[in-house]
Amino acid sequence: MSDQDPISDKTDEVVEASNRLAGAVVLLSAAIIALASARDYAGGWNDGSRLATVECLVDYRTLAIDRSIFVRPPPPESVEPNPYSDDNPALQREGTKDKLLINGSYYSDKSPVPAVTMAGMYKALQGTTGIVARRQPWRFCYWMTVGTSGVAYVVSVWCIYQLGGVLRLALRPRLLLTASLALATVAPTYARQVNNHILLLGVVSALMLSLARLVEEGRTGRTPWQRVVEIGLLAGLGYTLDLGVGPVLALCSLAIVAYRTRRFAAVLVFALAAAPWILAHHGLNYYIGGTIKPVNSVVEYLQWPGSPFDAENMTGDFKQKPLGKFLLYPLAMLFGKHGFFNHNLPLLLALAGAILLLRKRVKETPEIIFSSCLFAGAWLLYAVMSNNYSGACCSIRWFVPLLAPAWYILAVLLRERPEHQADLCVLSGFGAILAVVMWWGGPWEGALPPGYWLLNAAAAAAWGTWAWRRVRHFGRLGRG
Repeated sequence: MSDQDPISDKTDEVVEASNRLAGAVVLLSAAIIALASARDYAGGWNDGSRLATVECLVDYRTLAIDRSIFVRPPPPESVEPNPYSDDNPALQREGTKDKLLINGSYYSDKSPVPAVTMAGMYKALQGTTGIVARRQPWRFCYWMTVGTSGVAYVVSVWCIYQLGGVLRLALRPRLLLTASLALATVAPTYARQVNNHILLLGVVSALMLSLARLVEEGRTGRTPWQRVVEIGLLAGLGYTLDLGVGPVLALCSLAIVAYRTRRFAAVLVFALAAAPWILAHHGLNYYIGGTIKPVNSVVEYLQWPGSPFDAENMTGDFKQKPLGKFLLYPLAMLFGKHGFFNHNLPLLLALAGAILLLRKRVKETPEIIFSSCLFAGAWLLYAVMSNNYSGACCSIRWFVPLLAPAWYILAVLLRERPEHQADLCVLSGFGAILAVVMWWGGPWEGALPPGYWLLNAAAAAAWGTWAWRRVRHFGRLGRG
């Protein structure tokens, strides 16, 4: 007689089929949002600067961006008509000012490795469709946005859905977790234009998924070498995307791999996997600016006619601030007019959840500590090395990748304390309304979203009321 229960097996098959169907819907929905979100023009200096390097690498075989349409727009008659617009919004009238003057030529002030990989994408696009940025800037902008920020958005959403499965969440909370990231944060807003921040969100989301799998695979007592290599590659790639969050990510990843494997060989494998990306970044950085430190932190390179940047407002070195601002600036980056928590309301539950989970000491406690250290480390680094709230953009653009570790915390919280699904629903509902407003303005909209404070107040009131009723309910049950 078989030990297997046919009813149980059939139930498992139904659950697995439901998960696969839901996964297909999640993937398709994220792809539709990405395609609908991408804009066919450079919305600001930030994406114009990146696109300029991509254009010049392929069309002129140089990293210098002097000839780019995003630096010096060509005469209108040299550009094919845009069927969607009469004024060719892809061309910025003044050109990007996110640039550096080095040895008489202009270069982008953005990290070089992503631009090189994007150039490969543009080369393939040009070879298959014939698109040339100078003649068809709107098509160039749209497909480069879809291929970078759009793909990163889809990857982020998909990884969070998969993360819920690895952490053994039921389908309902798993979908709630995924929808809250996809629809109730700044993630869809940053999918609208080319930027490194959502690219890094995609990388960190994949890394969090890999860490979750590392925990499960480590239970066998064997070192999952393939996973260690995967984490090293992702950490190295993340390093090249942002020299604020990236180094913190690499160090924290090294620490968690060392703790989970307890083997020097694993640490070495991690380092070897990350090294090519890191060496490529510093090699290109040195080739462009003759320095190991980020070229955009060299004050002399910012001293070109009409430059809006100087030693006072540039990011990348220690900023002396009056005591009041020194204390308030870090808090203002999280809460307030620019506040990252205020623009991503489910983060409030992640903050409370981290405290609850650390007290409970779940099996993922090391990953909760990793997530907390990554968030806190990047936040404190930018608090010390900046004073401009990341410029004219939606909330704090530097912190967009930090959504991934926060959603890892939320996933563990929903598994350990399922009653908090209601809290996430409340915060995500108001967050979704705010996300639509932010999405409409785009990532480089520096103004406060309409209804911002009203939505924050309503979310706080609704969440507080719900939490108070739950406390009273369980209090009555305890007395009974």
